Amino acid sequence: MKIRNRLLASLPGPDLSLLRQHLREVRIEQGEVLEERGRPVDRVHFPETGMISLIVAMPEDRTVEVGMVGHEGAIALMAGLGSRVSSIRALVQVSGTALRISASNFRAAANQSQHIRDLIVRYAELELGQVQQTAACNGLHDASSRMCRWLLQTSDKTDSDLIPFTHEFIAQMLGVQRTTVSQIAARLQSRGLIRTHHGEIRILDRAVLKNEACECYELIRRHVDRLSAPR
Repeated sequence: MKIRNRLLASLPGPDLSLLRQHLREVRIEQGEVLEERGRPVDRVHFPETGMISLIVAMPEDRTVEVGMVGHEGAIALMAGLGSRVSSIRALVQVSGTALRISASNFRAAANQSQHIRDLIVRYAELELGQVQQTAACNGLHDASSRMCRWLLQTSDKTDSDLIPFTHEFIAQMLGVQRTTVSQIAARLQSRGLIRTHHGEIRILDRAVLKNEACECYELIRRHVDRLSAPR
C-alpha cells in the first residue's frame, strides 16, 4: 500500500508497520460527516485526497469553519490517547480517498509506539494552533485577505488550483455575506489573479494571491511542513 498521507509518511518504518495491517482505503464523499460534535469517536481518518472542513455550529443555526484538513493531516487523531467524544464537526467538502483505522486499533498501535504518541501530541498542538490562528484571523483581518488565505489553503489541501465552491459556500465558511465574497472575487478577477465560472474559482496567479493574503497563510503552512517532515 502506497502511503500518500504526509502525516503517516512521516512515521519511521517500524512504527508505520503497526498501523498498515489495519488501514483500509475508503472513499470520502462531499457532504459526509467523519466526526460529529457530541458523539463518540470510533474511527480515525488519514486523508489522501480531498478536503475536510472542521466546523463549529452556533446556537443561532450558523456555522463557521475553524480549520481545514487535507493529505497533510488526520481526523480524530486524539482517539489514539483514549476514548473520547468529539467537540467538532468534520465535514467532507471535496470528495477523495482516505486511509481509515478503527479507534481501538489505533489506540493499540499508539500504546506500542512512542513515535505515534509523539505524533498525536504534535498534531494536536498544530490543530489547536490552526483553530486559534483562524479565530484570530476571523476577528482581526479584513474579508479580502481572509478569502485569499482561504483559497490558497484549499488549493494546498486538494493539490489543485481549481476551487470547486460557490460564492455562497465560501461566504458561509468565512462568516461573511455572499455579496462580500462576490465583490472580492470580482476585484481579484479584474486583476487576473483568479477566474470565476459556474460555481467554481480557478487560481491564475498564486504568487500575487499570496501577497494579498494575510500572514496567517504562511504561519499555518510552515507549522504543517514542520510536522510533516520525516522523523
